[in-house]
Amino acid sequence: MVRFVEENITTMLETKIISNSEVLYVGGDEGDTSPGTKVLQDFQINEEGGGGLIRSWVDSMRACSPTRPKSFNSQACWIKEHPSALKMFEEILLESEGKQIVMFLDYDGTLSPIVDDPDRAFISKKMRNTVRKLAECFPTAIVSGRCREKVSSFVKLTELYYAGSHGMDIKGPEQGSKYKKGNQSLLCQPATEFLPVINEVYEKLVDKTKSVTGAKVENNKFCASVHFRCVEENKWSDLAHQVRSVLKNYPKLMLTQGRKVLEIRPIIKWDKGKALEFLLESLGYDNCTDVFPIYIGDDRTDEDAFKILRDKRQGLGILVSKYAKETNASYSLQEPDEVMVFLERLVEWKQLRCGS
Repeated sequence: MVRFVEENITTMLETKIISNSEVLYVGGDEGDTSPGTKVLQDFQINEEGGGGLIRSWVDSMRACSPTRPKSFNSQACWIKEHPSALKMFEEILLESEGKQIVMFLDYDGTLSPIVDDPDRAFISKKMRNTVRKLAECFPTAIVSGRCREKVSSFVKLTELYYAGSHGMDIKGPEQGSKYKKGNQSLLCQPATEFLPVINEVYEKLVDKTKSVTGAKVENNKFCASVHFRCVEENKWSDLAHQVRSVLKNYPKLMLTQGRKVLEIRPIIKWDKGKALEFLLESLGYDNCTDVFPIYIGDDRTDEDAFKILRDKRQGLGILVSKYAKETNASYSLQEPDEVMVFLERLVEWKQLRCGS
């Protein structure tokens, strides 16, 4: 058990599947000395002296959930490095010239606005219609941390590819895809063995976090999410303590962070970047030079996909953010409304080229 955790977390850090700053905690037994469980031991030592690990969690939670822009100068420098995809639209079209565009879209904060209640993160009718037209022009996938069934019920478009649970639950269009040869159905679930433990942890987290007003735990099938958007900041430490009290007994799970959400995920070599590669391969575009993936997302977990595209120098990533953030994306958009304008312009460009 310890060897499994050590080998996986070390490999994931070395290969940058996850980053040191992203991994807040890995569960383990008190006697373990692996890289993952050393975090636990540090917490136990520091707990008596003021809870050093919990403080680092809370600091990390703040860093991943910025509420105000940085100074004008730093913001301006960031925009220069990650210019607006709308202002650079013609340059993006030139980059994609002669290549097959494939679209990858995050859901929350990209297609729908971030809202206090994650169960009410509805996509607008106009955005749904835009994505429908987009899928008529290009192969299109939704890649989300949400449960695949839930995000599919929000979007309500059967012609899309859906990758839920941060890419650990992938399913192709119900009626097949005009972009894929053959009629065989597409289903990929690399973390199936973790279903029982995720359900178990979800139930325990629901019980443990009841005492923290505003906390909401979501079962996303192959991962669990603890939302703290409605939790007062002075209670974040209490929430971190409760989450840690559950995870310490689960050495095959890790805790990562997003925008005011803590994500409990299996320690496997799979993420949104791997999902992107799998979908490109499924569409017949692996090792192709004439494909141009465009991935649009707003969260830390989207960085895995941005990094894949940057490392391969293939396609591009677009970060959705009003604030300067460290990112592997090449371009930026400020909010879902700008995402919709960008997608509409892509559709219009494609239709003009096809004469429709």
